[in-house]
Amino acid sequence: MRQLEFVVARLLKVVLVMFGIVVLNFFLVRLAPGDPATVLAGEAGAVDPQFMSEVRARYGLDRPIHEQLAIYVRRVATLDFGESYRIQRPAMDLIAERLPATLLLSLSAFVFAMAAGVALGVLAARRVGRWQDMAISVTALVFFAMPLFWVGLMAILLFSVQLGWLPAYGLETVGGGFSGLRRAFDIAAHLVLPATTLGLFYVAIYVRMTRASVLEVSRLDFVRTARAKGIREPRIWRRHILKNALLPVITLASLQAGSLVGGAVVTETVFAWPGVGRLAFEALGQRDYNLLLAIFAVTSAVVLLFNLVADIVYSLVDPRIEARA
Repeated sequence: MRQLEFVVARLLKVVLVMFGIVVLNFFLVRLAPGDPATVLAGEAGAVDPQFMSEVRARYGLDRPIHEQLAIYVRRVATLDFGESYRIQRPAMDLIAERLPATLLLSLSAFVFAMAAGVALGVLAARRVGRWQDMAISVTALVFFAMPLFWVGLMAILLFSVQLGWLPAYGLETVGGGFSGLRRAFDIAAHLVLPATTLGLFYVAIYVRMTRASVLEVSRLDFVRTARAKGIREPRIWRRHILKNALLPVITLASLQAGSLVGGAVVTETVFAWPGVGRLAFEALGQRDYNLLLAIFAVTSAVVLLFNLVADIVYSLVDPRIEARA
């Protein structure tokens, strides 16, 4: 029962935060210079005031800002984000076409980063002061310092151009016409480079966080007591050290779920990955308010969902969280 109350309380907070995000994004997008009328007029070669006034009137951009906000919030409440000004298609249809690719990339990078980061962090903590610890720490620092786009370009040059092991761009082979298991393997091959590139930055963060957390927990009194009682070392690590050391890592992972989407903009551009990140970049350049706001809302909802799942997992690992919720 308490677990259900905890989840309901978190859901209410998610709804309130989502409302704040929708309103904030509405104003932030309009702070950028220019508007859809300016872009459309420039593409049409007709920049006279009359044409721009007609465009603004057609899309309701000539109304007072508070009326535009009220109309927008009512439409969002019914999951209606309107049409893309430039592409003339419903914004949600465009996002639905691109979102699976972004989720596939982000989730793959997230799983890779968590698995590799935690494993290497634990190994570094168990070999603290030895050459393994030094090698892992230095490598993590190097990948943390390198820009995503540079890592992506170097990966393409090495594994695609020089070695020819992996495809350099796209979601799948153009014109391949694959289906079934063969198509799945083709997509997996295209996924390796972008997912690894996006995940390496976060691997470095999780390595350092896991190492520090494990070292801190392993020095606590209850761990020393467990060893004094003669409990076997694998059980101490499994039941006492890792269970407590992973709590801050889970918190960090939930907070950085949104950063994966942000990093995906760069990664998707480098690898020509047909995801929401590239779509958002194109919409920003075209001042496509409806599409841009829809992308912000959907990606924000995904991030909040990640955080909700992390809160639930956190409460299962440490039941004391429910008492403070």
